[in-house]
Amino acid sequence: MAVLENVEPKKVFQFFEEICRIPHGTFDTKRISDYCVSFAKERGLEVIQDEVNNVIIKKPGTAGYEDCEPVILQGHIDMVCEKTADSAHDFKTDGLELYIEDGYLKAKDTTLGGDDGIAVAMAMAVLDSDDIPHPPIEALFTVDEEVGMGGADAVDLSLLRGRKLINMDSETEGILTTGCAGGIRYEVSLPIRKEKVSGDKITIRVHGLLGGHSGMEIHKQRGNASKMMGRLLYRLAKEVPFHLVCINGGTKDNVITPDADAEILVEPGKEQEVLAVVDEMKKIWTEEFMGEEPGLQADAAVSQGAGCEAMDQDSTKHVIAYLLLCPNGCQEYSRKIEGVVETSLNLGILETKEDCVRMIHQIRSSVETRKYQLQEQLEQCVKAVGGEGTITNEYPAWQYDPDSGLRQIMADTYKELYGKEPVIAVIHAGLECGLFLGKRPDLDCVSFGPDVIDVHSVNEALNLASTQRVWEHLKAILKNCR
Repeated sequence: MAVLENVEPKKVFQFFEEICRIPHGTFDTKRISDYCVSFAKERGLEVIQDEVNNVIIKKPGTAGYEDCEPVILQGHIDMVCEKTADSAHDFKTDGLELYIEDGYLKAKDTTLGGDDGIAVAMAMAVLDSDDIPHPPIEALFTVDEEVGMGGADAVDLSLLRGRKLINMDSETEGILTTGCAGGIRYEVSLPIRKEKVSGDKITIRVHGLLGGHSGMEIHKQRGNASKMMGRLLYRLAKEVPFHLVCINGGTKDNVITPDADAEILVEPGKEQEVLAVVDEMKKIWTEEFMGEEPGLQADAAVSQGAGCEAMDQDSTKHVIAYLLLCPNGCQEYSRKIEGVVETSLNLGILETKEDCVRMIHQIRSSVETRKYQLQEQLEQCVKAVGGEGTITNEYPAWQYDPDSGLRQIMADTYKELYGKEPVIAVIHAGLECGLFLGKRPDLDCVSFGPDVIDVHSVNEALNLASTQRVWEHLKAILKNCR
């Protein structure tokens, strides 16, 4: 029996559950794209699948709406794949294990993919319906939004006639998003030299942090385990000489890193000094976070007499120096909208390769010049330790349109339904609307969606009652788009 079989709105959750059965991580979207194509063909709808697996599905307007301008319903079909350290889940082969708890839909030990599977499910429910009044629908399902927005960058928008584009990739009910930050994905490579070193190996771990979305939750000042590891190793180097064997943390540039580990080699007899520093740093962090990182752990395990290839002293110093010096987190708040982050960056990926340590930062800003200022700061940090940095992806900000007709329709409809005004917001996260507007400046874009908490983390949860209300809002919007 399906977990969501009796949950309203039934059609929306039927399609969401079907989506969750298909692996659909970023860059692994062929199967979910083919599912969307099959969905359209089974219903006799026009469908286009492009070379990168974006899908466009078109449905005529219902009676009385046949000659209206089409409305574009848009979401992305990839999800962030994160799991707990002890989970055996394989995102390449396994569907998600869904369950309901306290009115929220969750996935056991993994991300849920409510970002943005719920958008796809809602659009499918509209396409599948025979009792929802609506103009012609052009459903646009893009791939690889979570890393670089490659689908939005590749899509041919000349295939669409509509001007009103409803993006359903927002995560707070009652908010109409009308602008977002632009971003840069900045990749760092620090060359390392290795030498044979004898001594005792110690594995240090910083783990149990909350993590979360590096845009939407960056203002919460959650701990970044990779940055914290850099601070710990810098503190340790003052007390105990050591060689760094490897250091790793995080797997996604748009996720605040919850766990990091490092292996070091120390002289025999120094183990207790290392353990004392690790314990000291744990106590310092516990006081600094003031209870806001309740799962924080820092610990170390010793392996006696484990000589091996390790980084030489210069390489060790350079890696630690970069981790300590590189900026991270909130950098500027908006001077126009109180409480909104303007500029930030996140060190999301840290990994040791054969000849280098690789790091990837996600830079975000609603002000283009601030975005480039952070890039320049990182460039100087990289140069100071003999490394190289490159931009591997960039996307523009989405500027607020004071004359948006779609925003007015959606706001008026919300007030009709719920008796209050929605919040009009500009957010500190990347949405595909910026890329779409770069291709088609005539588009009128607004983003909305149900409550989804802790996206990009294993604690991700979709509010069921909120989804029902947003579904009613969407249906009413379409009815009012004449």
